[in-house]
Amino acid sequence: MIDALISVESSNVARVGYDNDAQTLHVEFKNGNAYQYFDVPRHIFEGILNAGSAGQYLNQVIKGSFRYARV
Repeated sequence: MIDALISVESSNVARVGYDNDAQTLHVEFKNGNAYQYFDVPRHIFEGILNAGSAGQYLNQVIKGSFRYARV
């Protein structure tokens, strides 16, 4: 279960959250779409939180590297 959704700096991404037990990253976009990325290590979640741009980090590190589903 995701503890909380955290607002991030990005022109595209609104909030992110993480489920430690399931290693699932939840990403909500400003346009209202939301995705879950599976088998994501915690350090990747911490990386998106600390990135200068969460959207850029998502594109460079997460997309194409992890299975995902729209929610």
